[in-house]
Amino acid sequence: MTPAARLSAVIDLLHAVEQDPRPADAVTSAFLRSRRYIEERDRGAVLGMLGALLRCTARLGWNLERLDAPDDARLRVLAWLLLGEGRTPEQAARLFSGDRFAPPALTGRERRLAEELVEGGALEHPDMPDWVRLECPPWALGPLKRRFGDAFAAEMEATLAPPPVDLRVNPLRSTREAVVLELQALGLDAGPTPLAPLGVRVRESFSLARLEGLKTGEIEIQDEGSQLVAALVDARPGERAVDFCAGAGGKTLALAAGMEGKGHVVACDVNAARLKRCAERLRKAGLHNVETKLLSGESDKWVKRRKGTFDRVLVDAPCSGTGTWRRNPDARWRDEGEGLAALAALQARILASAARLVKPGGRLVYATCSLLAEENEDQVAAFLAGAPDFRQVPVAEAAPELAAAAPGAFEGDALSLTPARHDTDGFFAAVMVRAEAPEVPEAPAGTPAGG
Repeated sequence: MTPAARLSAVIDLLHAVEQDPRPADAVTSAFLRSRRYIEERDRGAVLGMLGALLRCTARLGWNLERLDAPDDARLRVLAWLLLGEGRTPEQAARLFSGDRFAPPALTGRERRLAEELVEGGALEHPDMPDWVRLECPPWALGPLKRRFGDAFAAEMEATLAPPPVDLRVNPLRSTREAVVLELQALGLDAGPTPLAPLGVRVRESFSLARLEGLKTGEIEIQDEGSQLVAALVDARPGERAVDFCAGAGGKTLALAAGMEGKGHVVACDVNAARLKRCAERLRKAGLHNVETKLLSGESDKWVKRRKGTFDRVLVDAPCSGTGTWRRNPDARWRDEGEGLAALAALQARILASAARLVKPGGRLVYATCSLLAEENEDQVAAFLAGAPDFRQVPVAEAAPELAAAAPGAFEGDALSLTPARHDTDGFFAAVMVRAEAPEVPEAPAGTPAGG
């Protein structure tokens, strides 16, 4: 593809992302499937520019608005060429040539807009409010400032950097050392993750189609923070475990592999399509000790019937996703529906219901990919206040080997990861344990029943 043809594809894709309520990665997959003629190197260029545009959503919109320009995909791309890539209006006009496969030629008004954008300076402007400059939606501004204080700006800037590609090695199929060597043989800048014991990090953009291990189940794509959450569950061979909000099964795979295929794992979710994807990944990974269970909701009757029968229960609760903003830049602008309060209420109901599954002496792990205290520490405190048979266990006590290997990953008693401090997605996880059932003394011989 010519540079102009790539630009045309970017405009079409950005328009599709803006019009479709689905996450950008789902829209992108559908877009590329319908355009298989786009070669691998061109796909990389198109996706790279789309990611840059999505990471500048507020700033590009602000620059267009101050010049009374329509805020559409075509003008966003034009503004990015001028303000993000530093091109001149003449260079941009050559890309908007109107030739075959190129975007239509710039109109007179668009040419004047290009001149005005360049005269205005760079992508960031002194008059920009904080929420625009840092790409932080107004609803999250207050909670995140309270969470990070003086570190707020640094944390938000970290969410604007493209993330590395993190992989988790399936120990039943390969070793981390072998996977690193295979990736390096492909010419990739790969090495072990700093914190997760089975993680591999690739610090460059590349086509995932090059990774044969994804097809054979040797590796899975999983952020290092997500791997640490699964490690905190610490499900052992022979135990019974539940991934209560399993989704497509990333953490389920990690739990089952850590159990060496022994014992029993139940992957629960309310979405049948996600569970189907989970089952497919489990088969590919050679993990046969997992059952998928479709729930009607957090209070499904299945929970009552299985009350107190599981050694380990993971509640990876649905959340605002603020911790995934660097990986899913479109997510920060997605409609939050009824808002944070309604989401927090749902999390509380899910945690309370899932806790019923934990047997005496069993472990409950509550986790989110959120940076907000309202979804993390506050949820754990409220749950413990109403569940006297549970207590929080400091991570250093619950997973001493993990705590020793990653001492900077914990804040207080919980796992607390952020992009700026740990170069992972933002994750929170708290470990809680249910009290052992009190022993009932044996009645002396000859004592009447009920006496």
